Amino acid sequence: MHALVAGHDLPEAQLDDTLLRRGPDALLSRSALIDGLGSLVKTATVFPGNGSLGRPTVNGSVSLFSDDTGELDATIDFHLLTKWKTAADSLLAATRLAGPEVSEILIVGSGSVAASMIEAYREVWPDARLTIWSRSPGTAAELADRAGATATDHLERAVRRSDVISTTTMATEPLIFGTWLRPGQHLDLIGGYRPDMREADDDCLARSRVFVDSRRTAADVGDIGGPLESGALTRVEADFRDLATGRFSRIDPDEITVFKNAGGAHLDLMVARHLTDVATA
Repeated sequence: MHALVAGHDLPEAQLDDTLLRRGPDALLSRSALIDGLGSLVKTATVFPGNGSLGRPTVNGSVSLFSDDTGELDATIDFHLLTKWKTAADSLLAATRLAGPEVSEILIVGSGSVAASMIEAYREVWPDARLTIWSRSPGTAAELADRAGATATDHLERAVRRSDVISTTTMATEPLIFGTWLRPGQHLDLIGGYRPDMREADDDCLARSRVFVDSRRTAADVGDIGGPLESGALTRVEADFRDLATGRFSRIDPDEITVFKNAGGAHLDLMVARHLTDVATA
């Protein structure tokens, strides 16, 4: 998290994304350049069918380049960097937006991101009760057993009682509905990365104060771009560029906060540079 806070004090990143699709499969390349950190290219392949074969559905590669010479500084393990970056992104937001009392956390999904978010949330709220819901009940039960959490088959009931709700799916239709939310909750949307992907309905956004990691990347994903286009969402409160101003924060214990973890190569660059600095220190 400290690497993300420090990185947003530097000049704003230059970003570019390319998305290629073939049916359900996708090739996503993201690049970033930040003066003072260097540049990075991260390419991900998303093959949903791999899940039925027991293979990872997301794979890829990461190249980190010197800020001074443009030479290759490191080739970084894709899965490791994605795990650290995704978890740090959402955890940074949750520490500023979740309510003062977090005793119940719900993870929606049961893949690798769900597992990493369990680890992340426990760093901040070690005593919170963790519940897992998934469209694949068997994998939810397996993850719950490994993580010392509880699996549930009743999503609405679990949402209503949770203080923090984290969605880590590849859903294209909303799973979380605004009518289920209550005052004081924090909703963390992680999974969607395309315009046609949604994890929360318009009512969730309309009832909440909405925050994003980056206005530029979040506008291109369904959970933010869709409600902005429909008018259900009229205002994004802040992104990580506003951390230093204090605008990225909860102001009322009873308000509902929503955070969209849209990602972006600038975040990968911040975390990758931190990891290589630690490794070479």
